[in-house]
Amino acid sequence: MDDIDRKILGLLRVDARMSVSDIGRRVGLSTAPVSRRIGRLEADGAIRGYVAVVEDSVVGDLDAFTEIRLHGGTDTREIEEIARQVPEVQQCFTIAGDLDVLVRFRVRNVDHLQQVVNAIRRTGIVAGTKTLIVMSSWDRAHLAPGETSTTASRGAG
Repeated sequence: MDDIDRKILGLLRVDARMSVSDIGRRVGLSTAPVSRRIGRLEADGAIRGYVAVVEDSVVGDLDAFTEIRLHGGTDTREIEEIARQVPEVQQCFTIAGDLDVLVRFRVRNVDHLQQVVNAIRRTGIVAGTKTLIVMSSWDRAHLAPGETSTTASRGAG
């Protein structure tokens, strides 16, 4: 991976629908080499897919993080398998420190969040949880060119 590949990835992070010719103009290559590079980045797994960035506050969804402590001796792969089966789980991170796992949920509302967290607690491997509700957020990967974190802040509904 070289600097041009990194520039291509940066452009696609901001706008996955950017045309190959626009990317080429910005990185100084014609469309054919840019297309080959994107294909290689996809084949190598550097690009895993393309997504629409949905504004949760507009559609009425709520994001939350739950810190999970597992019972001693529990393999973190067990909670990862459980998380894969819960459609509200957006991301699952095994972490170092006092906690074992950090899970990001996308739910309809607080009642829905409580149901999902309670279901995870009932698995028998969870020793404790702490849930944080997202009030607003921004994501550096999805800032438009020239936009700063202060202009990209959004409410979470």
